[in-house]
Amino acid sequence: MHYRWRVLSPDDALRRQDELRERLEIPSGPVPTPPEVVGLDVTYEEGSERAVAAAVVVDVASLVVREVAIHRGKADFPYVPGLLAFREVPLLEAVIGRLSSPPALVMCDGYGLAHPRRFGLASHLGVQLGIPSFGVAKTAFIGSFAEPGPGRGESSDLIDDGEVIGRVVRTQSGVKPVFVSAGHRIGLADCAALTVRLSGRYRIPEPTRQADIESRRALREWRSDAQ
Repeated sequence: MHYRWRVLSPDDALRRQDELRERLEIPSGPVPTPPEVVGLDVTYEEGSERAVAAAVVVDVASLVVREVAIHRGKADFPYVPGLLAFREVPLLEAVIGRLSSPPALVMCDGYGLAHPRRFGLASHLGVQLGIPSFGVAKTAFIGSFAEPGPGRGESSDLIDDGEVIGRVVRTQSGVKPVFVSAGHRIGLADCAALTVRLSGRYRIPEPTRQADIESRRALREWRSDAQ
């Protein structure tokens, strides 16, 4: 389902967010792990609305990059806290469309249920495109948590208003944790386990780490071409 993003006001966006949230699906049990996960990220040009979205297909078993897709575009919706999806989903939808095949699971640099209205970027994108999705963020947006243990794979619950909305996961021993939340059609336990599994030598899981690298590289090239 596509939406006329350009005509949205923040109030329109809130209503649309409520409509989409009605279609959210979070399974209670485990789901099969696909052979590949697609990492997504968007890099913005400072001082303009130009942005580059990257989609990177990563093999789950080897962490090898299998495919990279890039989309150059503009962010047509203003930055409004809690409504980031309306800024990024059109760009991410476009770059996913450039992949050779539809993704079985996407990992976003952002939030799913760990959101004030329990419908962050990962949830929005997953529902919009009808694909399993989850978010892995570098910092907490909302919620409180106890610091997880120092070892790789240790975690603690991220809690808001008495509800578990995500998990704080240590992907490498002795480094800062990341903030994992389910998006759509995948449960939190699977999201947390996959986050650790997809983290090789770095704090950030390989799919979104590579998507960040590729989007930044493509933006530099775009600037160079313009000059």
